[in-house]
Amino acid sequence: MSFKNKVVIVTGSSSGIGASTAIEFAKEGAQVVLVGRNEAKLTNVREQCEKVGKKPLIVKADVSKDDDAKTIINKTIEHFGKLDVLVNNAGMGGWQDILKDGFMETYDRIMNINLRAPVYITHLAIPYLIKSKGNIINVSSVAGISTVGLEDSTPYCISKAGISHFSRSVALKLAPYGIRVNTVSPGPVYTDILANSSADEALFEQFKRDTALKRVSEPKEIADLILFLASDKAKGITGSDFVSDNGRLIK
Repeated sequence: MSFKNKVVIVTGSSSGIGASTAIEFAKEGAQVVLVGRNEAKLTNVREQCEKVGKKPLIVKADVSKDDDAKTIINKTIEHFGKLDVLVNNAGMGGWQDILKDGFMETYDRIMNINLRAPVYITHLAIPYLIKSKGNIINVSSVAGISTVGLEDSTPYCISKAGISHFSRSVALKLAPYGIRVNTVSPGPVYTDILANSSADEALFEQFKRDTALKRVSEPKEIADLILFLASDKAKGITGSDFVSDNGRLIK
């Protein structure tokens, strides 16, 4: 899969799935835009991209802030003059019991980052994607399909169900312009999002037991799926949700 001279934005690319996705796009010749809040981590990912491809553009931004969202798109166009692929990957988890105080604060924070931000960034990117007949990959989760074992992660589950349905809706709207929109829904993956949610090794072991294949995915597995969907090999695929969960849903 070649992405030579293609311009790709990957939000949440300072670590985990986003970082792995950015590196894989760089390997395939893409001009990558790294987006995240941690400049030190972004710099590390940029160095990894440079080793295998072209030097990426770093945009330090909080996707939940409208001005930062505008900056992501504006800097991309100023620097590269176009946009071919948008990967809305930035997200956060969080455990919060709906019966407890503080639930709505957690709900608002998660919804702003996981759902509102990709919707707004997509809105801003569409004029440029129309010109390139580009495509969008939204990173959702199996938590948007099944909430079994996630009853104290209601805001996260709602946000991921929302991003999956948003993807289907906008895929239909943008199809006449030649823009494809698809969703990737991972199961458990070894990423910072769980570490940042106070997860520990015992939880990862539980995740393994909860899957049919008794394993947790590495970020590159999800990155490979994202690249496939963004490539011409998937030119007939739009409005679809691809699950990569080691059989968690069927378990």
